[in-house]
Amino acid sequence: MSKRIILLITAVIIGSFTSFSNEIIKKDSSKSKTISFKIKLKSTDKIKIAVSPLKYNKHFAYSFTLDDGYRSAYLTAFPLLNGGKISSSSINEWKIDQGGDGTISEGLFYSDGMGNKIPFKLGLAINGASIGDLPKNRGHLSWSEVKEMYNAGWDILNHSFHHFTKPGTNFLTEVTENTASIKHNLDFTMSHFVVPGGEGDPNYRYEYEKNALANGHLSVASYTGVGPILKVYSKIDLAKMITARTFVLSSKDTTTFKTMDRFLKTVDSIAKLPNPIWYNEFTHGTGNGNLWNLSMRFPEFKYYMTTLQNKYGLKGNDSIWMAPWQEVYEYIWLRDRIKINFKQKNKEVIVTIQLPDIPEIFRNRDISLNVETSSRFEIESNKELSIKDDGKSNHKLIFIQL
Repeated sequence: MSKRIILLITAVIIGSFTSFSNEIIKKDSSKSKTISFKIKLKSTDKIKIAVSPLKYNKHFAYSFTLDDGYRSAYLTAFPLLNGGKISSSSINEWKIDQGGDGTISEGLFYSDGMGNKIPFKLGLAINGASIGDLPKNRGHLSWSEVKEMYNAGWDILNHSFHHFTKPGTNFLTEVTENTASIKHNLDFTMSHFVVPGGEGDPNYRYEYEKNALANGHLSVASYTGVGPILKVYSKIDLAKMITARTFVLSSKDTTTFKTMDRFLKTVDSIAKLPNPIWYNEFTHGTGNGNLWNLSMRFPEFKYYMTTLQNKYGLKGNDSIWMAPWQEVYEYIWLRDRIKINFKQKNKEVIVTIQLPDIPEIFRNRDISLNVETSSRFEIESNKELSIKDDGKSNHKLIFIQL
């Protein structure tokens, strides 16, 4: 019976400029646009090599985003998923409890298939105008808190500068000022936009969609669009993608987890689909209080995320890739553009991968390859490639970092 080998390739190329999404964005370049390495098999059995539909060859990607940059993201969601001290009760400036249960979390994880555990990561859709250090009982995040979560792998998405939606809003300014604010304070450029909800002309979302896509954003989450379930087994059209935004919200029932069980039932049905998919969901706060009645109370959020780990993460069947929107988008973008060639001669296989120009705003440059073989193997490469594998033991995985 053949065994799957998964190759994880992180490509880092530096360089030139080209036009992308109607703005000038730095692209990567190098003297060579290809990488290559040798697989030395223990037998002459034929092998097959193909790109994995999802990173780590997971069965489904799940992206979960917290809207509006509320401080409960840092006080409760981040320590629960990443590991650490969860805040106890914390009453904010709006007299709403954005804290949690005060416990110590070991973190929630899935694995990379090589024996390493990776914490669940979410996305944050933030408004730069609301981020700051005051008041002390503030309801929104601070810049240092956003930076800490970003450095831990959480994605930061553009949610407009002020969260304005009413008639008279300058939608272009809302998009570009938020981009400039995050660039100034955190030194990176956001590449994905989430339309803010609120009162306004029924068509205001189209103004946000149009201006976001025209000013460097690669995708927009809006009221209507494709998804939230995206089939990713084959090549998909990511150009100016607009997706439908759906929410996981607490109900008035505070005594049971029946509402969360209904949402989890949907996830379970998606996880059972035969081919790989990408699923995305949203909420607002994750504190003890149901912020604006558009949030998840912390006990329910904890139950929901812990159940995901126990069923599909490290403590379950390990089929989930719990990663924020930008990370999944960038993987699929690169997956659909690389060109893989391999030549086998007896027990040796030369693998050559041609890489595309990758926009500099990408923060993830990983790709996974599935290789089917019944043979154990070893890897040979030049000094420019750093390669790790378990070919002598489990003979399933190879990791390459440029």
